[in-house]
Amino acid sequence: MRRFFYSSDSNDDHSLLSTQLATLPLGSDIELPDSIVHHWCRVLRANIGDQGVLFDGFGGEYQVQLQTISKKHATVTLLAHIEDDRSASVLTKIGLVMSRGERMDYAIQKSTELGVTAIQLLSSHHGEVNLKPAQVEKKLAHWQQVAIAACEQCGLNRPPLILAPISIHDWLAKVADNNQETVVSPIVTTLSQDAYYHRLQQPADLRIQLSVPALGQPAMPELLPVTLKQSTPYIELLIGPEGGLSDDECQQASELGFHPWQIGTRVLRTETAPVVALATLHALSH
Repeated sequence: MRRFFYSSDSNDDHSLLSTQLATLPLGSDIELPDSIVHHWCRVLRANIGDQGVLFDGFGGEYQVQLQTISKKHATVTLLAHIEDDRSASVLTKIGLVMSRGERMDYAIQKSTELGVTAIQLLSSHHGEVNLKPAQVEKKLAHWQQVAIAACEQCGLNRPPLILAPISIHDWLAKVADNNQETVVSPIVTTLSQDAYYHRLQQPADLRIQLSVPALGQPAMPELLPVTLKQSTPYIELLIGPEGGLSDDECQQASELGFHPWQIGTRVLRTETAPVVALATLHALSH
C-alpha cells in the first residue's frame, strides 16, 4: 500500500485542525492535506475504497481507506494502527557539511533509509555551500521533504530531523556547552518536540569524526564496539566536505572528544561517507 506522511503542522488552509493521529479514535474520518490529495488522488489516480498508510512521526502507522474525493479535497477513515516504527537500534546525529545539488539530496535520502535520527547541516572552511539567510527556510524545507519522501518509500515511521545550518565552529561550541537548541523546518516543528527526539538534547555516548586514511591513526575508535553493546546507544558523527575539514576544525573536534574513524583505505566522497558509516554502525551493532 502507498505510504504518506501526515504532518500535524500542515500549512494547508483546510487542514488547520491537523493533529496527531493517535488522538483520534479508529473509525474517525479525517481530511487529507493538499500534498497527499495531489499525490495519491491526482498523480496516482486513487479511487474511493482504496487503502493506504499514513504516519505522522509520533509512532507507528495507520491503515486508512479513502472515503470521499473531490476536485480539491479527500477524506479517509482510520482503520487500524500498526505499532512497528522500524527505527534503527542505534540513534545517530550526523554533523554534515553541506554539498551542492543532488549530492546533498543523495546523502540525506540514503542516510534516512539507513535510519539516521537527525542531520545537523554545517558550513565549513573548505565547504562549497554557504546559504544566505533568505535561502535557509526554502532549502531546509526541501531537505526535510527529501527525508520524508525517503521515509514514505522505505517504511521508516519516524522521520529524521534536518537541523538548520550553522558553521562547524558554532556547532562544536554548542556541543562543548551542551547547548543542543536546534531549528527545524515548520513541517516538523511539533514533531521535533516528541519524547523520541529528546535524546538528541543530551550528550552523545560517543563522538566520531570520519577522517581520511592516515598513518598512525587507528582504523576504528576503541570505544566503538563497547558503545554499540549499550541499549540504544547515541552516536554523533562529523563528516566534512569534499575538501576535508581544516586543521583548526579537526583540532576543535578532537578536543571535544570526536575520535577519528577511517573506514577502509580509500577516500570516500562526502555523500558516500554517511551511507558507509551508518551501514557499518548497524552491521557492527548486530
